[in-house]
Amino acid sequence: MGHLDHAAFGWLTPVLSYVMACLGAALGLRCTVRALGATGRARRNWLVTAASAIGSGIWTMHFVAMLGFAVSGTDIRYDVPLTVLSLLIAMLVVCGGVFAVGYSRDRTRALLIGGLTTGLGVASMHYLGMAAVRLHGEVHYDPLRVALSVLIAVVAATAALWAGLNIKSPLAVSVASLVMGAAVTSMHYTAMFAVSVHVTPSDTALPGATAMQFIFPLAVGLGSYLFITSAFVALSPTAGEREASASAQRPVESVAP
Repeated sequence: MGHLDHAAFGWLTPVLSYVMACLGAALGLRCTVRALGATGRARRNWLVTAASAIGSGIWTMHFVAMLGFAVSGTDIRYDVPLTVLSLLIAMLVVCGGVFAVGYSRDRTRALLIGGLTTGLGVASMHYLGMAAVRLHGEVHYDPLRVALSVLIAVVAATAALWAGLNIKSPLAVSVASLVMGAAVTSMHYTAMFAVSVHVTPSDTALPGATAMQFIFPLAVGLGSYLFITSAFVALSPTAGEREASASAQRPVESVAP
């Protein structure tokens, strides 16, 4: 049985993964608030941005945390297509949940269905990402801890969608994002503590890419996307600000010759 280390770089990867989860959650919530105050194409664009932010944040959190994952007695590699597929799944399922809440007239029903679907999708993303792991040995899972991780994912997803519907102020969004980041990170580490590895020593080269060759550059790229999108959202006027600006210009236009 190989010894598992979930924090090979100390507190760096757990803390950084939590920060990425919080950033994705905060950005997704702000975009959802903007979407609910918009109509037509603008609403759709804000919802797509919200889904991509939350999905990217969750995926980046997962694989930043995986940078600290090590197993004694074996190297670790990652299957590139499966890893990319896990990212696409994260974005698609979150997009489905966000759109269900953003467009449904029965928001309670949409919240329950969207939370369940999104939570199961997030869990699928995690375990598909784990399926991309290549090492010398066999990976086993504790069924009870797996079930607990899926439950946490569903609760976290439902809470995220509820927050998108009910939380408006920037301060409340910040607090909600900290809670959501903690929930998503807890789901990840609960799932990781369900893992055990039976190592079979071998000199055979493992297929796939190392974490530093593939996951680290992609995580940095997605992290940069989140920061740039955050700046864009922060600088974009809200619906209220646009209305106030339009109202302020009307008197000027009326007195103009």
